Amino acid sequence: MSKEFNVVIEQDEDGYFVASVPALRGCHTQAKSLDVLMKRIKEAISLCLEVEDAPVSNQFIGVQRVAVMV
Repeated sequence: MSKEFNVVIEQDEDGYFVASVPALRGCHTQAKSLDVLMKRIKEAISLCLEVEDAPVSNQFIGVQRVAVMV
């Protein structure tokens, strides 16, 4: 059986890619390349599903950049 999850990917100030899965609490990982990151997040999802009762059922809407004066 296959399930799909939304994965949020960001790049930190040191150049690492950081992935998190909003539907699974605490499900995140990081890597220097996107290829490695995708392998790691799939593994993290599998591990989170082993201990998580049920994924959060939030619906992904999108990402919006917002400018604020500082």
